Amino acid sequence: MELAAELNPMMAAMITQVAQQVASLLRADLDRLGGSTVQPALLDVKQAAAYLGRTEQSVQHLIFQRDLPVVRAGRRVHLHRADLDAWIEKNKE
Repeated sequence: MELAAELNPMMAAMITQVAQQVASLLRADLDRLGGSTVQPALLDVKQAAAYLGRTEQSVQHLIFQRDLPVVRAGRRVHLHRADLDAWIEKNKE
């Protein structure tokens, strides 16, 4: 910490303490998230809407128009993440 050495000792100690606290919080968050890095391949309409940044109704409209392919399991409708990514790429301008 070259900058901290140029500051008065009290300020340098405070900066070091804040940096250590931030690092500790980040480590705790990263450890907490470490076990949940697996992302599901199939999303329901609500999750797909959040993924695309659209409303559930607009995703249902895209499904009805056959712009988005779906995976059906009984009455449940799922959308494959790769299909959502392909739709995003197809609609880029």
